[in-house]
Amino acid sequence: MRMDSSGGTTAADFLNQLTEAELANLFRNYGEEKHSSLIARKLIRFRNLHSIATTEDLVEIVRSATPPDHRTKSLSRVFQAVRIAINRELESLKTGLNTLLKMLAPGGRIAVISYHSLEDRIVKTLFQDRSKPCICPPEVPYCVCGRSPELNILTRHVVRPSDEECSRNPRARSARLRAAEKIRS
Repeated sequence: MRMDSSGGTTAADFLNQLTEAELANLFRNYGEEKHSSLIARKLIRFRNLHSIATTEDLVEIVRSATPPDHRTKSLSRVFQAVRIAINRELESLKTGLNTLLKMLAPGGRIAVISYHSLEDRIVKTLFQDRSKPCICPPEVPYCVCGRSPELNILTRHVVRPSDEECSRNPRARSARLRAAEKIRS
């Protein structure tokens, strides 16, 4: 699950170190998993007998903690959560976007395709924050911050692939596009 398999914590090491509360938070926050607490509890019970060594161990834990009609989605969400945490994907996205915006010249455009809601939320929030002309508190009767927007959002609403595109490329179904133009440095 590591982007760089030459170093860093493995998924097995990671899952064998976290507490039940940390696991539940991980599955809930990074996987948006409804059964996060139960999966974490079952994982700890499994771990009390022997350590998690393979992906099949994790699959069996998730299967035992979820109803049959939710298993496939739950498995995807749990594996997503572990992958995001191990690779620090959300932190990397924030760092990358901020670096790109520093490098982008006025008039330059940035387009970002995200593939799940956590990524999209980061892009949306950053674009909105950088496009605000004023950040004064609402109780201040007039602007005293003197801020001018750095970005002009080009896609007021997220752009999703058409049904035709999804039928040609099923992986496109979760893609979300947002774009902005840099106004000033």
